Amino acid sequence: MSETVNTESEPVREGRAGPAAEPPLFPQDRTCPYLPPSGYQAFREGGPVREATLYDGSPAWVVSGYEAARQLLGGTALSADRMNPGYPIVSERMEGIRFQPPSFVGMDPPDHTRHRRTMLAEFSVRSINAIRPDIAAIVDEHIDEMLARGGPLDLVQAFSLPVPSRVICEILGVPYSDHTFFQETSQNLVQAESPEQAIESVGLLIAYFDELISACLKQPGAGMIGRIATEHVATDRLAKHELIMNALMLLIAGHETTASMITLGVITLLAHPEQLAKLRGDEALVGPAVEELLRYLSIADIAGTRAAVADVEVGGITVKRGDSLVVSHSLANRDPSAFTDPDAFDIARGSRHHLAFGYGVHQCLGQNLARAELQIALPALFSRIPDLRLAVDQDDLVLRDGGTVQGVNELLITWGAEA
Repeated sequence: MSETVNTESEPVREGRAGPAAEPPLFPQDRTCPYLPPSGYQAFREGGPVREATLYDGSPAWVVSGYEAARQLLGGTALSADRMNPGYPIVSERMEGIRFQPPSFVGMDPPDHTRHRRTMLAEFSVRSINAIRPDIAAIVDEHIDEMLARGGPLDLVQAFSLPVPSRVICEILGVPYSDHTFFQETSQNLVQAESPEQAIESVGLLIAYFDELISACLKQPGAGMIGRIATEHVATDRLAKHELIMNALMLLIAGHETTASMITLGVITLLAHPEQLAKLRGDEALVGPAVEELLRYLSIADIAGTRAAVADVEVGGITVKRGDSLVVSHSLANRDPSAFTDPDAFDIARGSRHHLAFGYGVHQCLGQNLARAELQIALPALFSRIPDLRLAVDQDDLVLRDGGTVQGVNELLITWGAEA
């Protein structure tokens, strides 16, 4: 089954030299859970780098080409530091956190490298493989609870959100008993309706982690936070506020993104029954299926926001120092020069060279964890609830706006005989 990004005509504006194409808006809202916005067709035409207009009318370059994205993300001409002139603010909510102290993902080397090294141990392939049985137990526990309750129920609240939340809490050393607070506060941050709401949410999370880390400094605590507090903060190799911001980022990313992937993964597989049938029939396709979902869904489409700190030529375009730039994961992951028939959802594609986790020094620290959770959660759902189906029409789903992690906040599912 092949699906393409819908096309729609470009608006035009009258210039002194006649009609001129209006730079398309970025980001835009999806109308289908698993397809890029129809307006993104404009970015797929005319080269791998194109001018765009951000929400506030300011200009930016959007990178849609796969090789161009790798060149830029793997080079040194771009900065992830929000304080650099030209750093693109792609939504109003981001105005509220622009001047907050950054986590390591908002730093450039060598600071980024120094921070990242303190956290590598918990997210290595070896460490994640060691906790796979624990992840499987958490998955089965929540499926047991779902089956006991019966449908219809909200998959997000019953499964997609609590599974990765419990796992990341274990890794970080955050009490899961506080999950209601940090899940709601995290959601209020990543989907804030105003800069003020974003600032308030960040403040609450900072205060939470400040208290948790203070306790770890008095008495050694659990998890990554406890270890880093003892080894790095107590020895003055890392400032307390630096650990606060890093822990905050990992907690949010560790449950928000994977929860969205689980939910959208279910929607996508149900919408492609022939692919779901292949997955059910061949355990060897679990890994490739997860990679294809990561490529196809590209939920973190605004993670590639950067400021140019040096002139760089890419795709025949010279990006100047001080320019704003966004590497669009959803577009680069559908570049036909890198992926055959890129708009088709094919779980046998077998490609791990997608950019869903980024590229270069900022490639996602938690990618091993995310892969493990998806490889365990999705097959378990469809094997233990073989007749799982949506309890709502897909067209009626309320999708998140384009300026945040893509997904839905509610997904009603059911199984068994029709009521």
